[in-house]
Amino acid sequence: MQVLPGAENLNEYRSLLSGKRVGVVAHQASLISKEKKTIHLVDALLNHDIHIQKVFAPEHGFRGTADAGEKIKNQIDPKTKLPIISLYGDNRKPTAEQLEGIDIMVFDLQDVGVRFYTYLSTLHYVMEACAENRIPLVVLDRPNPNAHYVDGPVLDQEHTSFVGMHPVPIVYGMTIGEYAQMINGEKWLDQELNCDLTVIPIQNYSHNTVYTLAVRPSPNLPNAKSIALYPSLCLLEPTVISVGRGTSKQFQIYGHPKFSKTDFSFTPQSNFGSKYPKHQGQICYGKDLSETESPNKIELKWLLNAYAEFPQKDSFFLKGFERIAGVSSLLKQIEAGEKENTIRDSWLENLETFKKVRANYLIYP
Repeated sequence: MQVLPGAENLNEYRSLLSGKRVGVVAHQASLISKEKKTIHLVDALLNHDIHIQKVFAPEHGFRGTADAGEKIKNQIDPKTKLPIISLYGDNRKPTAEQLEGIDIMVFDLQDVGVRFYTYLSTLHYVMEACAENRIPLVVLDRPNPNAHYVDGPVLDQEHTSFVGMHPVPIVYGMTIGEYAQMINGEKWLDQELNCDLTVIPIQNYSHNTVYTLAVRPSPNLPNAKSIALYPSLCLLEPTVISVGRGTSKQFQIYGHPKFSKTDFSFTPQSNFGSKYPKHQGQICYGKDLSETESPNKIELKWLLNAYAEFPQKDSFFLKGFERIAGVSSLLKQIEAGEKENTIRDSWLENLETFKKVRANYLIYP
């Protein structure tokens, strides 16, 4: 049976929005299939006479064209003429002023199930703002392409940031609707606020369902392979190693100009999603993982192998590695030469604790 994201189950939530002044959190992957074509959620709701007042856009923007980390400005959508409020610019949480005149909010972002993917933090702040301003929130759930496993170090509170706000592992095995329930249930919002939350579930879905996204969820995740390798290769981002930004194989390759010459090489250049890629214009030697089987765990071997091969160990890690890892221990373990199994064993106790918490909020088998 066909998997139907929550957004496509319009009959389940249209009555919640009818006659209301609606705010929508959406991006370029907020799509609905209709007669073998796709239409953006905002366009679909407008076609059904839903009174959208504003669109709120996460990292990469409403149409998904901005680089990672690039500030997004408020603007007017050329197609709908709706005001677009950036949640990745001067403020990352909707203000009371921005929410003025909105009766209900709709949240529809395509997540990839990884702690440092910033849509989770946008979800947190939208829930918090809605709770503070007594505005109900409807989350239109979508499949998580990395929902079939749970792995990685659980974030330590000292490393809380916009790329990791909650004590969860790198890969947490939940849809964004399930995660929203966990934010509420674990009282992670400021002052233990509770958001008036409704999750519109996915139909015909389980955590083991293989689901290919219709469009890239962000500029540097162009296909299913990049999404599958992202949880592991992103640990190389806050190092001197390139993970393919500035190529057509983002998060499917890795390398560095100082690696030993191999049969595989690539040269990062400015392109869509990466205006100033690491090692721009330099030949990088390394590994092509684009034909590698999609992992069922965090593949630490790529990080460990890259560290072992890099000739200048004291300059391998960049500022922010601990923030992405979520813990201080991983960097220390790698520098100490600990084996992969030893490192993985150090995650187990916290992973088991998290899995028990996670079980309370699952919607799907």
